[in-house]
Amino acid sequence: MGDQPAFTLNIDQNKYLPLDGREVHAILTVGSTGGAVAAQPVAAEAAEVIIIDTSGSMSGSKIREARQAATTAVQTLRDGVHFAVIAGTEKAWVVYPGGTPHLVRANAATRAEAGRAIGKLLAHGGTAMGEWLKLAGHLLTAHPSAIRHALLMTDGQNNERSDVFASVLSGWSGAFVCDCLGVGDDWVPAELRKVAEAMLGTFDFVRNQADLSEFFRRLTQTSMSKTVAELSLRVWVPQTAQLKFVKQVSPTLLDLTGKRTDVNPLTGDYPTGSWGAEEREYHLCVEVPPGTIGQEIRAGWVKLVRPDTQDVMASGNVLAQWTDDLAQSTRINGKVAHYTGQAELHELIQDGLSARAAGDFGTATARLAKARELATESGREDTARLLEKVVEVDPATGTARLRRNVDKADEIELDTGSVRTSRLRREGS
Repeated sequence: MGDQPAFTLNIDQNKYLPLDGREVHAILTVGSTGGAVAAQPVAAEAAEVIIIDTSGSMSGSKIREARQAATTAVQTLRDGVHFAVIAGTEKAWVVYPGGTPHLVRANAATRAEAGRAIGKLLAHGGTAMGEWLKLAGHLLTAHPSAIRHALLMTDGQNNERSDVFASVLSGWSGAFVCDCLGVGDDWVPAELRKVAEAMLGTFDFVRNQADLSEFFRRLTQTSMSKTVAELSLRVWVPQTAQLKFVKQVSPTLLDLTGKRTDVNPLTGDYPTGSWGAEEREYHLCVEVPPGTIGQEIRAGWVKLVRPDTQDVMASGNVLAQWTDDLAQSTRINGKVAHYTGQAELHELIQDGLSARAAGDFGTATARLAKARELATESGREDTARLLEKVVEVDPATGTARLRRNVDKADEIELDTGSVRTSRLRREGS
């Protein structure tokens, strides 16, 4: 077990509830040392698919930057990793390797061959991301024991019917992790958000296309550092209780509630994707029946489980105790308060941008002004700066109004950045 990652699970909560209290909130901090990868004779088996949008909108400098970025990603793959490169238009095809669609092992020769094949890519046609993901899925599922990852880059809007796209996402959800990048200002953040949520990945905005190679290198490097293919949060709640939600709250917001797989009537598994040396935080909410003063119950039992082996890597308890001490029951745990605020900030930004797009400027102004206030209060200076570009507040009267000419790139950056959260600052830091 020397090369196995070590996992920790810490639970932050205020267990005390008033007599009529029903909701128990807890923040789970899951940490991993990642395992001694460098010391392992064989690194974790990995399978990687790089997906490049080659639709007509990618012409000119964009396709040149995309070719360079894809080549950078291939160069970043470590020896022995299985990989392929896909080009996507209204259909998808394997650019490398040739012949029957399959993955090949990375070495100096295959990386050079892939680079030559990528160098011939041209821009033409439409955009059907579901087709791209389907082909990636078929390639990756041929390697069931590998850490499976895809990297998808697009600059445009999906031309598929929304029901077709949704069925691809639900069909392949959990089969592999997919990180997405949007380039330029003509793509729709909501579409890549759907991919990231279904495939437990990230999505990001490449504002300056010259930075594309660096984004590809960084995401590929992160994928190469993963040592465990899949972990689940296994959550048990008592028969009389109801699990309201399970959400990842750091480093990004990701609602896992709908991804539950039943283990038994009281227990469900929630997928978290692949892991390296990292720390993530999750917010759990359980509704319990009313109790009596002094009564303590276990409101939840959380285990970190490897689904392939059923090994329990770490575990912890979520507790509830009823009290008539007002000071105890009204104290909100700092981490719970912080991440509840971060989720509210995300919601305000999403609501505000949607209202603005729909022409409901009153709602948009109210939501975005409140978001700006919350971002400032919670130390999200980056988000506050972006909000200032969309909504202005008169310092004398406090009146907020939407700015008339907003740069589309600023709006996309605000939208995509709203899923990233800040960590709770430690006292004195």
